Amino acid sequence: MAGYAREDLTPEQIVEQRELYLPFTQAIRDLVDAGIRTTVSPEEIRAAQAEIEAITARLRSSQIEGAYGVRFDASGNGRAWGNSVIGVRNAIAPPLVVEHDPSGRTWSDFHLGAAYEGPPTLVHGGVSALILDQMLGHAAGAGGKPGMTATLTLTYRRGTPLGDLRAEAWIERSEGIKTWAKGHILGPDGVCVEAEGLFVLPKWARPGVAARQAAHPEARPSFFE
Repeated sequence: MAGYAREDLTPEQIVEQRELYLPFTQAIRDLVDAGIRTTVSPEEIRAAQAEIEAITARLRSSQIEGAYGVRFDASGNGRAWGNSVIGVRNAIAPPLVVEHDPSGRTWSDFHLGAAYEGPPTLVHGGVSALILDQMLGHAAGAGGKPGMTATLTLTYRRGTPLGDLRAEAWIERSEGIKTWAKGHILGPDGVCVEAEGLFVLPKWARPGVAARQAAHPEARPSFFE
């Protein structure tokens, strides 16, 4: 499947790369926030632009082709570090650190700042959809029923304020290759957005998931880690 690449790293190497890229990505994230909110002089803006362009050129001197995709090891564990919600190397991602239990229930506490604004002081509705799509998909995988999004329906109960938020998701039911999940985003005043979705295990993934479950029955197969 395009975008999935075998990359066998030791646990120590994965920790080293995570510790390298987490603060680097956070620095880029901070730059985005600063760019939105800065009030420095036009001269400072032009000088900063030149510095940013120079740094971009340095980073582009050696880079992969296309998107990051998912890197996986011999056991099938995946590293979706380019993911736009949980990606260790993606400054667009808030990022969410998703916790889960074996039942398929997932949760995450996170912060959304100025970069995620839609209506003034509120989270853009599309960002809420992005996060809930990820959370519901995570729930399906955590419960041993991974799949790709087939349908996603959202109900916006109230405006979602920028700041500290919590997302929760869980498996509603499953039938064969189909899993139905629900979830919501919580703000200081309660539920802001609710979601329900259908996730289907694609044909290309079924043999691999079956083999992994047979080899590691205690594991919870997922497309994303």
